[in-house]
Amino acid sequence: MSPKHIHITDYTYELPLERIARYPMQQRDQSKLLVYRKGLISQHTFSQIADLLPAGALLIYNNTKVIQARLRFRKPTGALIEIFCLEPYLPRDYQDNFQQRASCQWLCLIGNKKKWHDGPLTLTLGTVTLRAEIVGRQGSSFIIRFTWGPSSLLRGETEGSSGDSLSFSEVLELAGELPIPPYLNRATEESDKRTYQTVYSKIDGSVAAPTAGLHFTDAVFRALDAKGIERDEVTLHVGAGTFKPVKSEEMQDHEMHSEYIFVNRHTIERLLAHGCRCTAVGTTSVRTIESLYYIGRKLMRNPQLTEEELHVTQWEPYEETEPMHSPRQGESGQGSQVYSQLSTLNSKCLNAILTWMDLNRTDVLHTSTQIIIAPGYHYHFVERIITNFHMPQSTLLLLVSAFIGNDWRKVYDYALSHDFRFLSYGDSSLLEPMMQDESDS
Repeated sequence: MSPKHIHITDYTYELPLERIARYPMQQRDQSKLLVYRKGLISQHTFSQIADLLPAGALLIYNNTKVIQARLRFRKPTGALIEIFCLEPYLPRDYQDNFQQRASCQWLCLIGNKKKWHDGPLTLTLGTVTLRAEIVGRQGSSFIIRFTWGPSSLLRGETEGSSGDSLSFSEVLELAGELPIPPYLNRATEESDKRTYQTVYSKIDGSVAAPTAGLHFTDAVFRALDAKGIERDEVTLHVGAGTFKPVKSEEMQDHEMHSEYIFVNRHTIERLLAHGCRCTAVGTTSVRTIESLYYIGRKLMRNPQLTEEELHVTQWEPYEETEPMHSPRQGESGQGSQVYSQLSTLNSKCLNAILTWMDLNRTDVLHTSTQIIIAPGYHYHFVERIITNFHMPQSTLLLLVSAFIGNDWRKVYDYALSHDFRFLSYGDSSLLEPMMQDESDS
């Protein structure tokens, strides 16, 4: 069956409210770890992750950092207006936008929009005033122009000296609130500023954490290093669409959110050096890494494409006319010979990206992906996934099912019956399906 005709109601399970972890473990790496390895399930503690990965493996994680994207303004009438910053609009580049010191524009969601008819909103932060005004609309999002500076802004003086003004990144730190997931059903607390960030977060841009990485600690990294497990990183800025429920009857009517990705040259070179195989930390890393295949395919056809033209569309993986995938257990094929041919193609895709980087004199691939990974998808680079337990009827659950097949039900049944904690602040899993070449060897 085509992934477009998948019914999301077929990917559900009963999740009691008490199984949703509203707060993290006091010590990150003491969370439970479910290991699914080639059909078998075992239970461990996350601090043991280095013992459960093979020496010399490559671990790739998402280094994005959650920004304080929720801004609350109050009108003179007392009405509370919430502005949720989704992604930069002008300048479009994240770092350029964050470094602006007087004005910038963002795509935003607006809470209680019916109370905001026209005119700017203002928020005074000590000696600095932040102003927000609607300047356009894009789908269900609004284009908001933010201006800030000394309190003269209240008098309409949006121009003038900005040399002493804060950067927009500093404005968000001062005025914003960390947007924890709505299903936690509580207000953001001061502790969330620390616990809802991975220990390796460093690139501002996400409105939600890549939560599979929340379990890592410095002690875990030392254990990984001691075993010779290599680490590298990518960046995918997680958008609010990660919480967007699937409301359509069939997946073909669900629009995946587009997210910005950044991949460095050394990451691609290291992936090549590891035979185009890696362990991905979290679904955001999976989507970034797997998107490289389709980006490379485009560049093999036309090496002159721009970054914008390298965007991976939602259904692109399912529009390939050639059977170019790494076979999984239970699929037909010629075992290791087929895998060898496909691994060569994977290498060609990565090398096409490196060639494009040479032509464009850059060491960073910066584009976007809208990829949806669902049953029927064939993984190219990811051989293991470290991930939390996801919401019923979610695209994240589809990604897991695409990786381990119908055994996702066995995994989730085990987690529910063994008191695992679910969702963002919950426990973790290490998933490793059997490859066809292994079963034939």
